[in-house]
Amino acid sequence: MTMRGGVLQARDDVHERLPTRLPLVVYVLALGTFLMGTTEFVVAGLLPEIAGDLRVDVAQAGLLITVFALGMIVGAPLMAMLTLRLPRRLTLMLALGVFAAGHVVVALGSSFALLLGARFLTALATGAFWAVANVAAARAAGPAAGSRALGVVGAGAMLANVVGVPLGAFAGQLMGWRGPFWALAALAALAAAAIALIARAVPDDGAARDAGSIRSELAALRSGRLWLVLAACATTTGGVLAAYSYISPLLTGRAGLSAGLLPLALVGFGVGALAGSIVGGRLGDARPHTVTIVAAAGATLLLLAICLLSGYAAVAVLLVALLGFFGLGANPVLMSLAVRFAGRAPVLASALTISAFNFGTAVGSWIAGLALGSSLGTTGPAVVGTAIAALTLIPAIAIALTRRRRSAAAAMT
Repeated sequence: MTMRGGVLQARDDVHERLPTRLPLVVYVLALGTFLMGTTEFVVAGLLPEIAGDLRVDVAQAGLLITVFALGMIVGAPLMAMLTLRLPRRLTLMLALGVFAAGHVVVALGSSFALLLGARFLTALATGAFWAVANVAAARAAGPAAGSRALGVVGAGAMLANVVGVPLGAFAGQLMGWRGPFWALAALAALAAAAIALIARAVPDDGAARDAGSIRSELAALRSGRLWLVLAACATTTGGVLAAYSYISPLLTGRAGLSAGLLPLALVGFGVGALAGSIVGGRLGDARPHTVTIVAAAGATLLLLAICLLSGYAAVAVLLVALLGFFGLGANPVLMSLAVRFAGRAPVLASALTISAFNFGTAVGSWIAGLALGSSLGTTGPAVVGTAIAALTLIPAIAIALTRRRRSAAAAMT
């Protein structure tokens, strides 16, 4: 066989090995992230009912959201380390079990302090599940479809904003605020049972037998490229959600959108984020650096456009939907790059991306809240979001340049 024929044959062989369908386990894991995404934000639609039942004010009830975010920031890397030597399938099942139990406590509890504790515990389980689910999905799909699999897993969380949160709020109106928590507990138990049934499809890569010490796990995180990815995770999500957290007063106040149409605008953002996660995941396997740079630039320009054109309702609604697409579309690619750059510490790297996303959200929304009360008014959060999102271009471009230098050095050897 000639060299040219050998190359063509090799290409054919690679093409044949590329998966046309993702493994079933990827979609089961996406169901899990759908539940996790729903529980993180469903409280926002139930705050008045919770506050009235527990006899606290709405601002105090909002701590149920804050404590969950804190649990995610701390819990993802912490639980990744504590479950280091456990098989991944067992970690996933235990996390879903604790998740279900935490929701039962919330559904039965009458003490606000107890509910705060249950929410924090649930967030720890969510962090553990999400970190391991990302690695398990990427391993199950293989190197050629890792970003695509992470896009599907991430789409489960995006779908929560489109379907889960609105349904939870609607169910809370019909059944009382405890009803959605019962439903989430039941669905988590079903997801755990599904993982048990397809346990062989969850790759462990010898995690239970060959896991190193915590010291060696931390040593694998010395990669400078990994920390560039984590910086991009924090700034891209922080910029987008700084604006989105306060998009309601912008649309109803400055844009003049009626309150009745506001949910449709929010659904538009969720649909855009869902589509962006899927498309970004598909394109990211072939061109990860292009996707991250284009997404960061697109989100920055869209946020700037929102600052300038938010006085026009139709335009503002369209820009918000596009912001969901570009602003969150690179997330699965960033997670895939983090897992790749971490080498022997994929689960911890995945956990750190979750912490980075939540850290960026917490800091960005806090600064945006300050801007809302400034002379900038309702456009303040979008101005803050524009500045934070623009910072994403620094680590995104740096990662691409590092990759180019490495390729050039390899070609010279």
